[in-house]
Amino acid sequence: MHNYLVKIEYDGKKFVGWQYQKNGNSIQDQIEKVFKKILKLKIKLVGAGRTDKGVHAFGQYANFKL
Repeated sequence: MHNYLVKIEYDGKKFVGWQYQKNGNSIQDQIEKVFKKILKLKIKLVGAGRTDKGVHAFGQYANFKL
């Protein structure tokens, strides 16, 4: 199993923050959906920190194992 590191940038105005939440669209959820389309596998993305609703990120990191 390999561990992959990804560097992420995003405009968070339309999101409820990094982590999954029942009340809206999260950055984590959207990135995992894109990776599922590309890799044809479900992954679990682990962020190195979290953001709140509406917060933007430049150089946030996350990893996943594949």
